[in-house]
Amino acid sequence: MLIFKAILSFLQDKEYLELLYTTAIVLVFGTFVFHYLEGWRWLDSLYFCVITLTTIGYGDFTPRTDLGKIFNIFYIIIGLGLILSFIQTIRDHYMNIKQKNQ
Repeated sequence: MLIFKAILSFLQDKEYLELLYTTAIVLVFGTFVFHYLEGWRWLDSLYFCVITLTTIGYGDFTPRTDLGKIFNIFYIIIGLGLILSFIQTIRDHYMNIKQKNQ
């Protein structure tokens, strides 16, 4: 029950919701770009984007075209920014809850 309460409190946080929307837009954009540049299936493109943005990088898909490689460089930089923003938002949310409880 605690996990549902935590998720609900995050979904009520405007900053967190904006970050979720931004992440969804970046995932969809990346999926379209890799689908067309690399000729991957939609699911493979989405999978690659999620793996890239989470910095897991299994290596089972890699861009082969020059444009795909160039786009991936910028996509990774954006992904790192998103990950850091998530960490900061979660920290801020936790600190706000902690201050309210004191």
